[in-house]
Amino acid sequence: MTAPLWEPSPDRIASEPMTAFMRRAAEVSGRPIVDYAALHRWSVEDRDAFWSLIWDFCGVIGEKGTRVLQDGAAMRGARFFPDARLNFAENLLRRRGSSDAIIFRGENKVARRWSWDELAAMMSRIRQLFEAHGVKAGDRVAGMMPNMPETVAAMLATASLGAVWSSCSPDFGSQGVLDRFRQIEPVIFIAPDGYWYAGKQNDVSAKVKEIATKLPSVRATIIVDYLGTARQVAPTIPGAMSLEDAIAPYTTKTIDFARQPFDHPLYILFSSGTTGIPKCIVHSAGGTLIQHLKEQKLHAGVLPGERFFWFATCSWMMWNWLVSNLASEATLLLYDGSPFYPQANAMFDYAEAEKMTYFGTSAKYIDAVRKAELNPKKTHDLSSLKAILSTGSALAPDSFTYVYSHIKDDVHLASVSGGTDIVASFVTGIPTEPVWIGEIQGPALGMAVDVWNDDGCPVRGEKGELVCTAAFPSMPIGFWNDPDGAKYRSAYFERFDQIWCHGDFAEWTQRGGMIIYGRSDATLNPGGVRIGTAEIYNQVEQLEEIVEALCVGQSWEDDVRVVLFVRLAAGVSLDSALTQKIQTQIRTGASPRHVPARIVAVADIPRTKSGKVTELVVRDLIHGRMVTNKDALANPEALDLFVNLPELQT
Repeated sequence: MTAPLWEPSPDRIASEPMTAFMRRAAEVSGRPIVDYAALHRWSVEDRDAFWSLIWDFCGVIGEKGTRVLQDGAAMRGARFFPDARLNFAENLLRRRGSSDAIIFRGENKVARRWSWDELAAMMSRIRQLFEAHGVKAGDRVAGMMPNMPETVAAMLATASLGAVWSSCSPDFGSQGVLDRFRQIEPVIFIAPDGYWYAGKQNDVSAKVKEIATKLPSVRATIIVDYLGTARQVAPTIPGAMSLEDAIAPYTTKTIDFARQPFDHPLYILFSSGTTGIPKCIVHSAGGTLIQHLKEQKLHAGVLPGERFFWFATCSWMMWNWLVSNLASEATLLLYDGSPFYPQANAMFDYAEAEKMTYFGTSAKYIDAVRKAELNPKKTHDLSSLKAILSTGSALAPDSFTYVYSHIKDDVHLASVSGGTDIVASFVTGIPTEPVWIGEIQGPALGMAVDVWNDDGCPVRGEKGELVCTAAFPSMPIGFWNDPDGAKYRSAYFERFDQIWCHGDFAEWTQRGGMIIYGRSDATLNPGGVRIGTAEIYNQVEQLEEIVEALCVGQSWEDDVRVVLFVRLAAGVSLDSALTQKIQTQIRTGASPRHVPARIVAVADIPRTKSGKVTELVVRDLIHGRMVTNKDALANPEALDLFVNLPELQT
């Protein structure tokens, strides 16, 4: 393609915080910085000056200290702002007043609005409740919660004390919750009375009771009202109280935020847990805060009073990223439930009604609305929308064009890639640069991102491993219960010495953007040639007959053959004509090497709670290996569809 899909206007470029930051960077560095490429180069060449400027420009509240980066040449030993002290919650609650801090919709069943004053008041009362139960800095508070205002308030109360917050969504099975929370021994457990999904009321009281009784470290269980039954549910659970009753003795007080070192733990996030017990990834308060401020204020361009939405559950790191927008004084638009209830345009209805500024979602959602043939450009007023952000998996080229043809012409489409491991992005949107079809715009500021081949050499114009060659603030503190750091080293540093290897298969484009081809541990190797699964998905999912696809490599006759599983649209069968159509689409759109040796129709495809297809799990199943952590999946019943398939025996 010779022309970009979108270019920011001169007025937009001039008004972007990124442009103001570029001017400040030129002043600080004493060298000309006239474009994003030059700004990024400076941000990784002079990390001390860059991160110091980020602290000042983004208005971090706290004591900065004199040192910015200690032992910066080391990857794991580097420390950012070693003399600093700050509190994460203090930074997120910097604003007060009667304007909206949080707007919440639980499908069409529950709606709430909290002002900044109301959010601070609820946080204050929950904090006092925690203090009454002896919660102190370093203790863990666990929430099995929907994406609702009380969850944000509980997280802020936890952080205000210097305690550590960890969460998952209430649709997890009991074992999936216990696999996570038993490892970290929380002192408080917070859960709802239930949740809504696709119009159905889901009572979780029995599950909460089972979990609470199997977490011996828990001093109190708090039941949050969502279905209207919290006061009835709480007495059935030993040691439980409804949130309303639990905070009744406390009135709003001025908050004394406990400032801690920059690398004090804030969050424990979990790996998917589909290939073993979930890893507990510990993130710091300072690293999380400064990364999120950088990404939100500069890469997204968030301004005070703007309205930020991301469709996420509390199991996904994007929830943690979403709530950080409070530090930019944005209003959070929270949503819990099915994004297609009570009808397919539900999210665009929300965007129009609340004058959404930023619409964050997953690549799978954009593909789903494309296939549903929605045309919000014609049906909705989205004039307030500045940006659409997508992550979770690679955004297909067809989805890029769909956004501009059917959602909005003048919008910054930011495809983003990072992960739970860093609670941030390696490559991301740049609002002052053009958007090209199929490409992530470029590396995030301060992130020394590159693509290396198997020999550890940087490559251009060919696929390789996504790496980061210098330390950054949101690297994990470590993994929980990993005293010698062996699990941490194994996860990121075994492939290349002192180099973060992220596990993504990627390629730089000629314009300095990046294409992500999927997880490198799921890369296909037929005949010794590496193929990214996203390359196949981008072709197959263009076909109206295909709802969803999953691709794996099967060991066969001393080689690997490509197997493609497809979930078909209603009324469609996988006959010889459709099989040939799929093969032709892949052959012409990708290459003959990408054409699968077997195409198999299945009724469903297993996904994680955040909606990612589970390639490694299916690969294990078709090779006869046992899958133990079924509770980590959104639809574990789909696993049975991949066992002993006759199509894969010949």
